[in-house]
Amino acid sequence: MTIITGLAVLLAGWLTLSALRPATSPPTAAVLADSLKHDPTTGLVVDERLTLVVAQCTACHSSKLILQNRFTRDGWKEKIRWMQRTQKLWDLGETEPVVLDYLVKYYGPEQKAFDGRRKPMPAVQWYKL
Repeated sequence: MTIITGLAVLLAGWLTLSALRPATSPPTAAVLADSLKHDPTTGLVVDERLTLVVAQCTACHSSKLILQNRFTRDGWKEKIRWMQRTQKLWDLGETEPVVLDYLVKYYGPEQKAFDGRRKPMPAVQWYKL
Protein backbone atom coordinates (compact mmCIF):
# COMPACT_ATOMS: atom_id res chain seq x y z
CA MET A 1 0.00 0.00 0.00
CA THR A 2 1.41 3.37 -0.95
CA ILE A 3 1.37 6.38 1.33
CA ILE A 4 -1.26 8.09 -0.83
CA THR A 5 -3.50 5.02 -0.77
CA GLY A 6 -3.12 4.75 3.01
CA LEU A 7 -4.00 8.41 3.47
CA ALA A 8 -7.02 8.00 1.21
CA VAL A 9 -8.24 5.05 3.30
CA LEU A 10 -7.78 7.03 6.53
CA LEU A 11 -9.59 10.04 5.08
CA ALA A 12 -12.48 7.87 3.87
CA GLY A 13 -12.80 6.29 7.33
CA TRP A 14 -12.75 9.67 9.03
CA LEU A 15 -15.39 11.06 6.67
CA THR A 16 -17.60 8.03 7.27
CA LEU A 17 -17.37 8.40 11.04
CA SER A 18 -17.96 12.15 10.82
CA ALA A 19 -21.13 11.58 8.84
CA LEU A 20 -22.47 9.24 11.53
CA ARG A 21 -22.01 11.81 14.30
CA PRO A 22 -24.77 14.41 14.81
CA ALA A 23 -23.89 17.83 13.42
CA THR A 24 -24.59 19.58 16.71
CA SER A 25 -24.90 18.32 20.23
CA PRO A 26 -25.68 20.09 23.47
CA PRO A 27 -22.62 21.10 25.48
CA THR A 28 -21.62 18.57 28.10
CA ALA A 29 -20.67 19.39 31.68
CA ALA A 30 -17.01 18.96 30.73
CA VAL A 31 -17.35 21.51 27.93
CA LEU A 32 -19.10 23.96 30.23
CA ALA A 33 -16.45 23.45 32.91
CA ASP A 34 -13.72 24.06 30.34
CA SER A 35 -15.35 27.36 29.37
CA LEU A 36 -14.83 28.75 32.87
CA LYS A 37 -11.79 30.92 33.49
CA HIS A 38 -9.38 29.54 36.08
CA ASP A 39 -6.95 31.49 38.22
CA PRO A 40 -3.41 30.56 37.10
CA THR A 41 -2.05 30.65 40.66
CA THR A 42 -4.66 28.57 42.47
CA GLY A 43 -6.45 26.72 39.67
CA LEU A 44 -9.78 27.82 41.16
CA VAL A 45 -12.60 29.20 39.01
CA VAL A 46 -12.44 32.98 38.64
CA ASP A 47 -15.52 34.63 40.12
CA GLU A 48 -16.23 37.79 42.13
CA ARG A 49 -15.91 35.68 45.31
CA LEU A 50 -12.52 34.17 44.44
CA THR A 51 -10.45 36.63 46.49
CA LEU A 52 -12.54 35.93 49.58
CA VAL A 53 -12.35 32.15 49.07
CA VAL A 54 -8.58 32.29 48.55
CA ALA A 55 -8.17 34.41 51.70
CA GLN A 56 -10.32 32.11 53.83
CA CYS A 57 -9.30 28.73 52.41
CA THR A 58 -5.73 28.87 51.21
CA ALA A 59 -4.26 30.64 54.22
CA CYS A 60 -3.74 27.19 55.77
CA HIS A 61 -3.80 24.70 52.88
CA SER A 62 -3.32 24.41 49.16
CA SER A 63 -6.17 25.08 46.75
CA LYS A 64 -5.60 21.52 45.53
CA LEU A 65 -7.60 20.30 48.52
CA ILE A 66 -10.58 22.18 47.12
CA LEU A 67 -9.96 21.06 43.55
CA GLN A 68 -9.85 17.37 44.42
CA ASN A 69 -13.13 17.31 46.33
CA ARG A 70 -16.80 17.50 45.38
CA PHE A 71 -19.17 17.98 48.30
CA THR A 72 -22.74 19.11 48.79
CA ARG A 73 -23.32 22.31 50.76
CA ASP A 74 -23.72 20.26 53.93
CA GLY A 75 -20.55 18.35 53.08
CA TRP A 76 -18.50 21.53 52.64
CA LYS A 77 -19.99 22.94 55.84
CA GLU A 78 -19.01 19.78 57.72
CA LYS A 79 -15.45 20.09 56.38
CA ILE A 80 -15.33 23.68 57.66
CA ARG A 81 -16.63 22.55 61.08
CA TRP A 82 -14.02 19.76 61.17
CA MET A 83 -11.25 22.27 60.39
CA GLN A 84 -12.58 24.55 63.13
CA ARG A 85 -12.67 21.68 65.66
CA THR A 86 -9.36 20.04 64.81
CA GLN A 87 -7.22 22.44 62.75
CA LYS A 88 -7.85 25.75 64.56
CA LEU A 89 -9.73 27.34 61.67
CA TRP A 90 -11.22 30.67 62.71
CA ASP A 91 -14.93 31.48 62.63
CA LEU A 92 -15.76 32.55 59.07
CA GLY A 93 -18.62 34.70 60.34
CA GLU A 94 -20.75 36.33 57.66
CA THR A 95 -18.35 35.24 54.93
CA GLU A 96 -19.20 31.56 55.46
CA PRO A 97 -22.38 31.58 53.27
CA VAL A 98 -20.46 33.34 50.48
CA VAL A 99 -17.63 30.78 50.65
CA LEU A 100 -20.15 27.92 50.71
CA ASP A 101 -22.03 29.36 47.70
CA TYR A 102 -18.78 29.47 45.72
CA LEU A 103 -17.70 25.96 46.74
CA VAL A 104 -21.06 24.40 45.92
CA LYS A 105 -21.39 26.22 42.60
CA TYR A 106 -18.00 25.16 41.25
CA TYR A 107 -16.98 22.21 43.41
CA GLY A 108 -20.28 20.56 44.27
CA PRO A 109 -21.19 17.01 43.28
CA GLU A 110 -20.96 16.31 39.55
CA GLN A 111 -23.80 14.70 37.67
CA LYS A 112 -22.14 12.13 35.43
CA ALA A 113 -23.99 9.71 33.23
CA PHE A 114 -21.05 7.29 33.02
CA ASP A 115 -17.58 7.65 34.46
CA GLY A 116 -15.96 4.77 32.62
CA ARG A 117 -16.01 2.35 35.50
CA ARG A 118 -18.13 -0.73 35.70
CA LYS A 119 -20.79 -0.96 38.36
CA PRO A 120 -19.92 -3.05 41.43
CA MET A 121 -20.76 -6.71 41.09
CA PRO A 122 -23.85 -7.50 43.18
CA ALA A 123 -23.73 -10.27 45.81
CA VAL A 124 -20.69 -12.15 44.55
CA GLN A 125 -20.07 -15.45 46.26
CA TRP A 126 -16.39 -16.17 46.18
CA TYR A 127 -14.97 -19.66 46.36
CA LYS A 128 -11.66 -20.82 47.77
CA LEU A 129 -8.96 -21.75 45.33
